[in-house]
Amino acid sequence: MLKDKVAIVTGAGSGIGRAVALAYAREGAAVLVSDLTAPGGEETVAQIRAAGGTASFFAADVADPAACEALAAAAVERYGRLDIACNNAGIGGEAAPTGDYSIDGWRQVLDINLNGVFYCMKAQIPRMLEGGGGAIVNMASILGAVGFATAPAYVAAKHGVLGLTKTAAQEYAAQGLRVNAVGPGFIHTPLISGLEADAATNAMLVSLHPIGRLGRAEEVAELTLWLSSPAASFVTGAYVPVDGGYLTR
Repeated sequence: MLKDKVAIVTGAGSGIGRAVALAYAREGAAVLVSDLTAPGGEETVAQIRAAGGTASFFAADVADPAACEALAAAAVERYGRLDIACNNAGIGGEAAPTGDYSIDGWRQVLDINLNGVFYCMKAQIPRMLEGGGGAIVNMASILGAVGFATAPAYVAAKHGVLGLTKTAAQEYAAQGLRVNAVGPGFIHTPLISGLEADAATNAMLVSLHPIGRLGRAEEVAELTLWLSSPAASFVTGAYVPVDGGYLTR
């Protein structure tokens, strides 16, 4: 499906990012695995190579525009081109009502979850256009479509990711570049491990998903893979939930 393609995945040291990187590599892409620190990213690379795929690691802080530029440049330097990017890196941030939310906490979440997507896209788009186009999938959230008490920064950032996705899709569709966003529900990943550890909180989260369980990273990865592939050639500017029915409530 992705034979001879080159992909970047940010936040690929665990969870959804790792699952996306593994899926891309399984379908033939060379994957530049990126994360803030090396151990998780190197483990993702090792898993890809063990399965016969092609991958390498590049440490990058997506809140740093220069790091995002260096990441995109590294994909071209190592593999000759850039065709696909999954901008997945993100954090949950503190939990507090809007009036009590810390300024530093707000800035940190926006810097990583929204500014980081912009910085990455700004670096990725010119390189994709040089190769005749490509596909970008931005990892949004169900909270890009609805509110969630005590998560104002996360919700605002993910709403922003959707606006950025739709705008870029309009700007570059005629040049062969598709830009879409995925909206995961609550997924079994390290990001929510603290919430799952509390039985009552976990039961509450499960109850919000009509399918009756939380999602798996691999389920998000399969949707991301499809949106990144030629099978989705007429899909751009879309926001596609993968949420077990959360948004039907």
